[in-house]
Formats: sequence, C-alpha cells, structure tokens
Amino acid sequence: MFLARVLASVMLLLTLTSPARAADEPLSLWNDSPSRNAIIDFVTRTTTNGSSDFLPPEQRVAVFDNDGTLWSEQPMYFQGLFVFDRIRELAPQHPEWKTKEPYASILKGDYKKALAGGDKALITLVMATHAGMTADEFSSIVAQWLATAEHPTLKRHYTELVYAPMLQLLDYLRANGYKTFIVSGGGIEFMRVFAEKTYGIPPEQTIGSSIKTKFEMKDGKPQIIRLPQIDFVNDGPGKPVGIARFIGRKPVMAFGNSDGDIQMLQYTTGGSGPHLGVIVHHTDATREVAYDRQSSVGKLDKGLDIAAANGWILVDMKHDWKKVYPFE
Repeated sequence: MFLARVLASVMLLLTLTSPARAADEPLSLWNDSPSRNAIIDFVTRTTTNGSSDFLPPEQRVAVFDNDGTLWSEQPMYFQGLFVFDRIRELAPQHPEWKTKEPYASILKGDYKKALAGGDKALITLVMATHAGMTADEFSSIVAQWLATAEHPTLKRHYTELVYAPMLQLLDYLRANGYKTFIVSGGGIEFMRVFAEKTYGIPPEQTIGSSIKTKFEMKDGKPQIIRLPQIDFVNDGPGKPVGIARFIGRKPVMAFGNSDGDIQMLQYTTGGSGPHLGVIVHHTDATREVAYDRQSSVGKLDKGLDIAAANGWILVDMKHDWKKVYPFE
C-alpha cells in the first residue's frame, strides 16, 4: 500500500511539473538566454501592479518591423519577389516590355540589372504592378499570389516562412495586455492581406509604405482606386513619423533587424520611462541565413555598432531560438 502511494505521488508530481509547466513557460521556443530573460523581465515589470515600471494597458504599445523581424527577407524582400512574378504575369499584355528596361531584365531573370536603376527603376516596377486597379482587386491579387507562390529555394509558401519564436512573442505580449503593431517599409496594403491571419495583427494596426488612392463610384459601387504615385515611405526616419501619424502614442517596445529600424528604435527608447529596443540578428546560416553588414537586403551595420550604447538587445538567432520556422 505504501509503495502504491509513493508511485501515485511521483506520477502526480511529474504531471504537475513536466507538461503543464512547459506549456505555461513564457517564450518556451527561446533558449534560456539574456535576450529572452530581458524581454520577460521587462514585460513582468511593466504589467505588475505596484512595480515602479508599471504601465497602464493603454501605454503598452509594441511595434514590430516585418521583413527580417517577423518573417524571412532573403534572397529579396518578399514583396519584391511578388513584383517580379507580377511582371511576368502581365508581360503578355505588354509586348514592349521585352526590350524596355527594367522590365526586359526581369523577364530574362536578371534581377540585379533590373534594379541597377535604383529607386527610379523600383518605383517604375511597383507602379506597374500595384496601381491602376481598385483596392479590393489588389488585395485579391496578393492573396492569390500568397496562396500559390513558393520561395525560390525553400519551396514553401511565403506565409510559412515566419519566425516561430516571434509568433510566440506576439502572443505573449498580447496575453499581458500589450497592443502589437507592424511598422514596416513594406507596402501597407500588401501586408494587410495576410497580417491578421498570420500574426494576429489586424489591418488597423498594420503600418507601411503606401501609394496614393482616391475614392470614386465605379459601376455604381464605391471604390478606392490605387494611383501610380508614391504617398508615404514608412522606412528609416519615416517610421517614427508613421507611428506618430497612425498610432498617436509613443511605443515602449520596438523590434527590428536592420539599419532601416534605427530611427524607430531611437524614438521608442529615447526619453524617460520604461522602454525596450530589440534587434533580431541573423546569425544562423544553417536554419535560415547569416548576414548583417554586407547584405544588400536587411543590412545591419550601424545598428550593430550603436546597439550596446543605446541599451538595445541583440537577439542571436542561432543561439537564442530553439527553432526558426513553425514547420521545423
């Protein structure tokens, strides 16, 4: 009888301490590292009544870059790959593109040459693929592409290439009363197609670059028409402007991965009161891609140099994350 009681007690102890404890452990997809501990400590301090750093729920605002922070961005920003696919799809309607740059190089698969024209070439391509239609038509085109297109090397749908530890972090923050926003250089209308389903971030909490639009009645129906003109670039110094314009409240947490996020991090962590800045450093050449200073996509150069002086946390993907993608 005694032995039976002992065995029963052991089984109960295992039940209480193993699966349940692991399930309740915050950020369980992160290794026990200074980065993980700093994030948990900050959330605990800012959400615990009586703490000197306690923040009321309305002040708990966390902003996240998208490309390279929430999902992959190599070998090119995924919206850029969408542009290239769209050019090929539209090419039969534009025979002149066979000899006209930058379209001709894209059709030949020479993306480097196509983008050699810098911002002018990029804007030309974006306008050819993003404008001249209604907002609903554009959303449908993006949704169809996301449902069918595959990453050129990983052969996965792009919305599968999200970072599992960051998805867990988003859930963790929201469970603690934080409101999560995307603040990205990517197109706002492009991201709004998938952000809610993929990240749990609704359209009204997704901020990005945009082209100009106008309202008109089309075939008796109210429509938003997309025009071939840049409206707002939400990158670099544009990010704090976008935050002030669309959120109207200074964040207390900011997560980025490149020099394009420096101003957002400075805006968030400058001044008094509790704040936290985090940079995702791509160090895992085996599970993802290792890059920083020399990369033409997601370049992290100055940000590496000034992170420590600004108190920003560097998340080492190779050592801090137990897994990278949800499908691992």
